[in-house]
Amino acid sequence: MKLLAIATAALSAAALPAVAAEISDGKVKIGILNDQSGVYADFGGKWSYEAAKMAAEDFGGTVQGAPIEIVTADHQNKPDIASNIARQWYDREEVDSIMELTTSSVALAVQGISKDKKKIDLVTGAATTELTGKQCSPYGFHWAYDTHALAVGTGGALVSQGGDSWYFLTADYAFGYSLEEQTSEFVKNKGGEIKGSVRHPLATNDYSSFLLQAQASGAEVIGLANAGLDTANAIKQAAEFGIVASGQRLAALLFTLSEVHGLGLKAAQGLTLTESYYWDRDDQSREFAQRFFKRTGRMPNMVHAGTYSGVMQYLKAIDKVGTDETEAVAKAMHEMPVNDMFARNAKVGSNGRLISDVYLMEVKKPEESKQPWDYYKVLATVPGEEAYIDPAESGCDLAKQ
Repeated sequence: MKLLAIATAALSAAALPAVAAEISDGKVKIGILNDQSGVYADFGGKWSYEAAKMAAEDFGGTVQGAPIEIVTADHQNKPDIASNIARQWYDREEVDSIMELTTSSVALAVQGISKDKKKIDLVTGAATTELTGKQCSPYGFHWAYDTHALAVGTGGALVSQGGDSWYFLTADYAFGYSLEEQTSEFVKNKGGEIKGSVRHPLATNDYSSFLLQAQASGAEVIGLANAGLDTANAIKQAAEFGIVASGQRLAALLFTLSEVHGLGLKAAQGLTLTESYYWDRDDQSREFAQRFFKRTGRMPNMVHAGTYSGVMQYLKAIDKVGTDETEAVAKAMHEMPVNDMFARNAKVGSNGRLISDVYLMEVKKPEESKQPWDYYKVLATVPGEEAYIDPAESGCDLAKQ
């Protein structure tokens, strides 16, 4: 198993006050488990780890007198590797909670383990609605975004603008299937037509055959139901084939600030996308982003900001109830509102879904950008109640009726 040197951010334990007896093992240990070497390395990766460390530091380095530790590892987008790491962390390394969990298949696997072991998991990097649907957990939380929010945001915008026939390039795993299904349903409900789809393996380098099928379909919109470098590479190759120049549109169904930066405004301009956080939205988001930039050299996307928010909310819940006991902390996290630089007046549904606003964005043209990382125009705000599935209709047996 290729495991990153598990990095530990053990925040200074010198001269700490007496540790509360209710904190197990005398510390609170959070694991950031994600892709740090593959197609989603910029999407979350080590930058989410930095965001988690920032949250622990901003909280003061301790909670209820116990030191806060942040550890991290690379799951390589493989559920078996992620599962082994999760079990090792829980069984032998006294990790209390696992967070981030980029890649839906990984997140579902780790959430299942966490449920069995009665540990809290908080997902910011994966998208599937199954996490708060049929495979929900009383200890599972889903922050940042999901496939339903992306479909409502990006899919709805393009149908409203006349893009009413679609063809999908879909990543061949749970995330891609869920994103295609959710967007297709939304397009059809709006009167649009689905002309077909093709699935590609994760981390594909050559999209030519897939793009030619999409081009031949005659669909007005080619929906990229993938993420990270997969989306970026598909956009680059679509430009080489002249797909956009010929009149078809590309919908980047999961594309964040990190990928826009990597692709560049020249290639990304005009793309419509949805995120739940933008660094330049208001004073609070800018303040966090500037501090994040000082330690990482980049502005945060919704996954990085969501990870900070999730870690902070977990620590607030422990502090509120005076213990890190799972049942008590999970109950508090369901009850406490979320008000921070990531989400305003947001709430956690009975299925564990954070219900917060999301933002429809358009990538600026190069000449419209006034400073580094000035990449987006905010076209619309989608209220959380519209963006996310009503918990009672989510399929989660924990949801209150």
